[in-house]
Amino acid sequence: MSFEHKPALLSEAMELLHVRPGGLYVDGTVGLGGHALEILRRSAPNGRLLALDRDREALVLAQAHLSGFGERVVFMHADFRELADILAERRADGVLLDLGVSSRQLDDPLRGFSFSMEGPLDMRLDRGQHVTAEDLVNRTRERELAEIIHQFGEDPAARRIARAIVAARRRGRITTTTELASIVRRASPRSRRRGLDPATRTFQALRIRVNRELEGLDAILSALAHRLAPGGRLAVISFHSLEDRQVKLAFRELAGHGFRLLSRKPIRPSEAEKIANPRCRSARLRAVAREEAA
Repeated sequence: MSFEHKPALLSEAMELLHVRPGGLYVDGTVGLGGHALEILRRSAPNGRLLALDRDREALVLAQAHLSGFGERVVFMHADFRELADILAERRADGVLLDLGVSSRQLDDPLRGFSFSMEGPLDMRLDRGQHVTAEDLVNRTRERELAEIIHQFGEDPAARRIARAIVAARRRGRITTTTELASIVRRASPRSRRRGLDPATRTFQALRIRVNRELEGLDAILSALAHRLAPGGRLAVISFHSLEDRQVKLAFRELAGHGFRLLSRKPIRPSEAEKIANPRCRSARLRAVAREEAA
């Protein structure tokens, strides 16, 4: 079993979380456990970690990766938006959310996230849910499909792309990633951003819609901030502007109301990290701290 996952902004996230021995920490999107491993190391010998993920397969791998920490870590198959209820009256010393899709998910053609490899149009983070990207592409009305691509992909060619998708599905059901990518490329004008595949934004939009990635994000950030112990910290890593905008606004609402911003601007990967891990290049890290008790 290989664990070559490179967590984004690892040292920066640990510094902002101020991980120390004996605390209760939460990784709400544990993935393969890269950030969780460092939290457990820094919180030794008696720090505890609650590790959640929507992806059962990722959770199994994280359990294997972190098995040496025994009862110090508890795993749970859950959406991070359930965290406030899960914590209930407990107060966390630090909460981390990494909102990105992992390399393991992107590189598995059967998950359907990548337009560069043929696979089923799935895109579900939690494969227990019913709606897939294939369902959206083949059942959604043209106008709504255009709205999804425009809102979540910020693609100015959204209407043209939606029209092309609807025309293509009249000839037969669209079932694979490469088939959809080909339709989008033919409908899209050449991208002004060098190296950006025209299918990128449509695939992002469908993934966000399938997994409801922005739904309730601002509300759960506020709820989690209020589940922090005095001096506790909430750190969020986002990977596109729509997520980052919600995180920024949610944290600004908290600032001055018992919380303080730990950085005015998002922390970005260093040039060295971007070279070592190109997929982290769009990562943005923001954090808030709960004020110490008087």
